[in-house]
Amino acid sequence: MTIIVQDKSTVHPSVRWWLIAGIVMIFFQIVLGGITRISGSGLSITRWDIVTGTLPPLSKKSWEDAFELYKRTPQFHKINYDMSLGEFKRIFFWEYVHRLWARTMGFVFLIPFVYFYRKKMIPRWLAKRLGVVILLAAFAASLGWIMVASGLVNRPLVNAYKLSIHLSVAFLLLGYLMWTYLMASERVPFLVTSRVLTGIKALFSLISIQIVIGGIMSGMKAGMYYPSWPKMNGTWIPDILLTPSQWTLQHFVQYDAYRLMPALIQFLHRGVAYLIFGVSLLLLMVQFRKGGTGEKMMATLMFLLILLQITLGIYTVLNCLGEVPIWLGVFHQMTAILVFLTALVYLHDSRIKNSRSL
Repeated sequence: MTIIVQDKSTVHPSVRWWLIAGIVMIFFQIVLGGITRISGSGLSITRWDIVTGTLPPLSKKSWEDAFELYKRTPQFHKINYDMSLGEFKRIFFWEYVHRLWARTMGFVFLIPFVYFYRKKMIPRWLAKRLGVVILLAAFAASLGWIMVASGLVNRPLVNAYKLSIHLSVAFLLLGYLMWTYLMASERVPFLVTSRVLTGIKALFSLISIQIVIGGIMSGMKAGMYYPSWPKMNGTWIPDILLTPSQWTLQHFVQYDAYRLMPALIQFLHRGVAYLIFGVSLLLLMVQFRKGGTGEKMMATLMFLLILLQITLGIYTVLNCLGEVPIWLGVFHQMTAILVFLTALVYLHDSRIKNSRSL
């Protein structure tokens, strides 16, 4: 993941700002996806019309037609059977904005890309990486529709595993574009020991794993099963996880009919969070003992963001009484994105210095 130094100098400042714009737009797309998911809006639009779907219903009849399509879904029959047209418009809004933002990202990316490419402002290495960005974006969009389709037949909610894959690819897209921007920037590296770099890699790996687990937890609404902390409804390990007869394939697949998977996912989500906190605290202590000013600032920022993220996670779980609190869940996800990006910068900018190991 390194490039030739002279290639960096060929990246025009305007191109770098364009890359930043893409990062910001993907950031808000993930946030909008979180609002859509937690508010239960994701199944309000039952068709994937790439061109004609750009405009929302503009007449009373078109709204009624869209509502009729929604009435055919399991979500309407099993959950929202008493929903009014006005209530439908509210959930339609978030899914529509989520899809419209994705279309807007396409234009924001494509038009400047053509311009910069024709002006020969994009070096070959960057053009190749941007090609991967396009493929990842298309893959994420396709997974989004596959996820939505999973909730239009038989089930009233989208499949939690497919949701997590969709979210993970979105983070992969964001991370890949962020790394591309960092490669195109003139950055001063942090000089760390090999053990510290190993710790940073471990921290980033744990954060990536936590994002996958968090996606599954959100899809299962697992927070509502154990809305307590530090114990899970009075126990450190739920009894169901210690019952061998519960560990069957059926319980993994039909997770909404049994408690095994919600219990397991929330248990893992908590456990990985504690590991992330421990590693970030250890890095902070080591950097303050041996690191320079830049390393101390980055380690402090990393630790504080993780502390904020864990605090929001705890507060969100404690308020999952009957439903997931929308804005707490959204802020929890927003902080997760910031933690992920900060860890990525921390990893990218760290270089091993020639010194004895700590």
